[in-house]
Amino acid sequence: MRHDDIWRALDALAAEHGLSASGLARKAGLDPTAFNPSKRIGADGRARWPSTESVAKVLTATGRGIEDFASLVSGLPALPRGGSGRVGAGRRIPLIGLAQAGGEGYFDDGGYPVGGSWDEISLPEIGDPNAYALEISGESMEPVFRDGDVVVVSPAAPVRRGDRVVVRTQKGEVMAKELRRQSAKRIELASLNPAHPSYSFELPEITWMHRIIWASQ
Repeated sequence: MRHDDIWRALDALAAEHGLSASGLARKAGLDPTAFNPSKRIGADGRARWPSTESVAKVLTATGRGIEDFASLVSGLPALPRGGSGRVGAGRRIPLIGLAQAGGEGYFDDGGYPVGGSWDEISLPEIGDPNAYALEISGESMEPVFRDGDVVVVSPAAPVRRGDRVVVRTQKGEVMAKELRRQSAKRIELASLNPAHPSYSFELPEITWMHRIIWASQ
């Protein structure tokens, strides 16, 4: 849980209710300047975090639960309410291991799953008919995703800065990263595990980039 993720979640919550950061603070009964961008870094340059009390007041004022807020922090949809947190029955989508995804025969040129080598997994209903699942192996994506986690990827979902994405390069590498920046010429990707390097690619070096929309953790 990172400083910028928390503030991004509060900004997203404000936007969902048609509010500015100051409007959200006011709605929660807080000082209207409490969530202003200028208040997020102290005069000494250190990160300032919203208090638990402030977050609790915001959730009460907006009628949202802690699960909803956690999903905004992670950038992933919340698991269905009342569920056990395990993968449930919905529809079956194709599944392979992330380590296999760079091999030939699993994706077409647009990044859609093809071929008969995929397994299947039952998940809550996913709107994208071309969605697919990848099983994480190893520790390269800790602490966000751990060995054995399953992530669901949607080719149709819009991708924005800060989203967790799966990217395939022209060299055939498939990797899960966080989109740090995208310009007209380059894409910058941050590794989920800080012990691993980040990457920068020219746009022609990227075959496709899809957003991670769900995870069973």
